[in-house]
Amino acid sequence: MTAIEQTEAARPRGTRLPRRARRNQLLGAAQEVFVAQGYHSAAMDDIAERAGVSKPVLYQHFPGKLELYLALLDQHCEALLQAVRTALASTKDNKLRVEATMDAYFAYVEDEGGAFRLVFESDLTNEPAVRERVDRVSLQCAEAISDVIAGDTGLSQEESMLLAVGLGGVSQVVARYWLSSRSAIPRETAVQLLTSLAWRGIAGFPLHGAEQH
Repeated sequence: MTAIEQTEAARPRGTRLPRRARRNQLLGAAQEVFVAQGYHSAAMDDIAERAGVSKPVLYQHFPGKLELYLALLDQHCEALLQAVRTALASTKDNKLRVEATMDAYFAYVEDEGGAFRLVFESDLTNEPAVRERVDRVSLQCAEAISDVIAGDTGLSQEESMLLAVGLGGVSQVVARYWLSSRSAIPRETAVQLLTSLAWRGIAGFPLHGAEQH
C-alpha cells in the first residue's frame, strides 16, 4: 500500500490509529499537499486538513514543516535507491540489466503520487538538508551502478563511477522529460530507445577476463 493509499484508508477524523499507521497517513497527506503546492506554499494546516486530523496531532509526529518534508524525502529517496538496486540484481544479462535500470527511473517518475518531484524538482533545493539528501541518493544510485560496471569491465572505480553517473543522470533526465512532455511514446518504447542508446556505448567495454573464456 502506498503512502497515498494509506492516507485514503485512514482519513476519517477522530479515528485512533497505531503510531506507525498515523505517521504513514500524515506522510501520505503531506505528499499530496507538497506535490500539489510546493514546499513554500504548503501549510501545516493544509496537511492536517488533508489527513483529517487536528494540527496538534500532526505536531505530535513532526515538530515542523521542514522535518515533515525531510521525512517524506527520506522515504522516497530510499524507494528510488531500492528500485535501482533491485533492477541491477534482477538479471545477469547486462543489456537486460541496463534496460531494467532505465525502467526503474521511468517507473519512479511515472508513479501517480508524483513523489519524484520532491526529489528531483523540489523548490527547497537551497536548504542544505534537502540538497544533501538529493545529492546522496544520486551518488548512492551511481555507486550501485558503478559496482556492476567495475565488476564486469575491470575498469577502475573512478572510471566506472564516471560512467555510472552518466547513465543514472541520463536516465532520470530523460524520464522526467518524457513525463513532462506528455509524450505519445509508450513507456516501454521509451525505455527501449534509451536502452539502445546507452547499450551502444557501454557494450563497447569488454567483459573483464572475457579473453580467457
